[in-house]
Amino acid sequence: MMHSSLDSFLKDNKPMLAKGPVALIFVEDDVEIATTIRHHLQAGFKTVVALMPDAFDLPRDAAARVERVPFDCGPRGAVADAVNKVIAAAEPGCWLYYCYNAEYLFHPFCETRSVTEMLTFHTEERRNAMLAYVIDLYAGDLSKHPEAVSLEDACLDKSGYYAQSRPDPVSGSPRERQLDFFGGVRWRYEEHIPATSRKIDRIALFRTKPGLVLQPDHTFNDQEYNTYACPWHHNLTAAICSFRTAKALRRNPGSRFDIDSFHWHNSVPFEWHSRQLLDLGLMEPGQWF
Repeated sequence: MMHSSLDSFLKDNKPMLAKGPVALIFVEDDVEIATTIRHHLQAGFKTVVALMPDAFDLPRDAAARVERVPFDCGPRGAVADAVNKVIAAAEPGCWLYYCYNAEYLFHPFCETRSVTEMLTFHTEERRNAMLAYVIDLYAGDLSKHPEAVSLEDACLDKSGYYAQSRPDPVSGSPRERQLDFFGGVRWRYEEHIPATSRKIDRIALFRTKPGLVLQPDHTFNDQEYNTYACPWHHNLTAAICSFRTAKALRRNPGSRFDIDSFHWHNSVPFEWHSRQLLDLGLMEPGQWF
């Protein structure tokens, strides 16, 4: 269904924002829009909202199953502002998720278990947010895929990921159960990446509550939402497999001509399966067996 604006959608569709899970897909360009939408519909989201410019087309099958909202991702802070509008409009406790086009959510055992089943378990563990790692994807052969996007030739880095403690800006002490994670294309080509965009952690799945605010660095004003696990055991984490960074590096004139290939000795073909991500340690099943 098409809507005239985000405000109109939020006003007229309160029942969709009662429990969720709701996927918010922010469309920055015309790359892999339909596959992104279909992937998240198949994942089991009850509502998928495509926030996208009017100029972009959607195939009939995707258009019939999503809520389409006109939106421009370009202005600084536009995405965080939109997410915060949805948080404020939703019923407390509604599960939300957000990503961009050419990004694909994977969670443990997603081939046989839906995102709704996973979030039901996560809620039972008294968790209100879930850490996701944004794993860079890139085409293995840039001569064939100069924009670095290819579902059939997708690769990822099998190693080279690391974490650093996250200091409290006031006390300087490390924040409990919070880490900054790095790796992938953003790490290997960090000279082309702004320092504020180098982290690969994103709190992409979370429950709404009064006063909750998404901040520009993909963290929340409630510090417990930013933790990777509860105090007593490991929790589920997810992975967002994303062409976004590689695509941007190939489009940026300052980096395009410095990169002939993203392939290196730690590149492996992406198998589009949760088992590979679990085996590489790029997401965690926690106590969910």
